[in-house]
Amino acid sequence: MKKTILQVVDNQLRENNPPITKITFERLQQSGYTTQQAKEKIAAILLEEMYDVLKTGQPYNEERYSNKLLKLK
Repeated sequence: MKKTILQVVDNQLRENNPPITKITFERLQQSGYTTQQAKEKIAAILLEEMYDVLKTGQPYNEERYSNKLLKLK
């Protein structure tokens, strides 16, 4: 499952969709995280968003996802 989630992060980075993923990735790397660490931190937020969608039955909320990525340190 980890490999699949990291592939989704790679896809988001490659397609720049949503753009906040790439912005967050670059910010994390500039803060000293390795490429792998930065992707794993983003993947954790992606998993959290997926869990929320499944738990509540509400659709994906890009604003909520973006806000969580902005808070990553």
